[in-house]
Amino acid sequence: MRRRPTEAIYDTAIIVGRALFGFWRLRRAETGLANIPDSGGAVIAMTHFGYLEFALVEWATWMHNTRRIRFMAKRAVFDKPVLGSVLRGMGHISVDMTAGASAYTEAVSALRNGELIGVFPEAGVNSSFTVRELKTGAVRLAAEAGVPIIPVAIWGGHRLLTKNHKVAFRERFGILVTYAFGRAMTVTADDDVRKRTNALRDELQRLVDGLQSEYPVDGTGQWWQPRHLGGTAPTPEEAAAADEERRQRREREASGG
Repeated sequence: MRRRPTEAIYDTAIIVGRALFGFWRLRRAETGLANIPDSGGAVIAMTHFGYLEFALVEWATWMHNTRRIRFMAKRAVFDKPVLGSVLRGMGHISVDMTAGASAYTEAVSALRNGELIGVFPEAGVNSSFTVRELKTGAVRLAAEAGVPIIPVAIWGGHRLLTKNHKVAFRERFGILVTYAFGRAMTVTADDDVRKRTNALRDELQRLVDGLQSEYPVDGTGQWWQPRHLGGTAPTPEEAAAADEERRQRREREASGG
């Protein structure tokens, strides 16, 4: 395995994360790890069913070839005094949702310099646990930087921490987290961005379908299982309606209404 330069803050965060996952006795099973390049830039496009996928994907990637992923995250997270300092020290990229040009430029530069950039093209946790329509940023980044997209699906991680459901402390122990790292998708500046984004969405859903069908824990009647597979999670339509209601409420609060 290639020895990589030390990054004190990032490496410490990995140690802390591994300790936490070890405390929870998480189990991990992956397919397609060889699709993560050992060198060179790539966009890591991930499903987003829970709040810890970034750490779970970095965990699997680090254990495979010790590569670090620089994640793009909302500026509000970076604005938190301690957490923001840690994220900046790890080389993650702050995204202002109202003016994202600088973050986009920074991500393209990092990709061209050989970094792995992690993105959640669903642009928010999806509580239906199915893949919704994607934003086009992942495809645009890859096309402009001249790097591939690696689709990554994660299943089970949402059972640790997710939207609209408070997971009990004892429920987090011994959970199996499964991953599917898909084959690299190539995109060019001449491609139709929306068509390629739809193809990425289809591939992520295909990977998720495989993980769900092979997951050894019966999710029938469980909150963490999608409705079409016998669980009680919101349907995609219900989840979208709840997200829109939340967005409108935040706008009213921000305007003092």
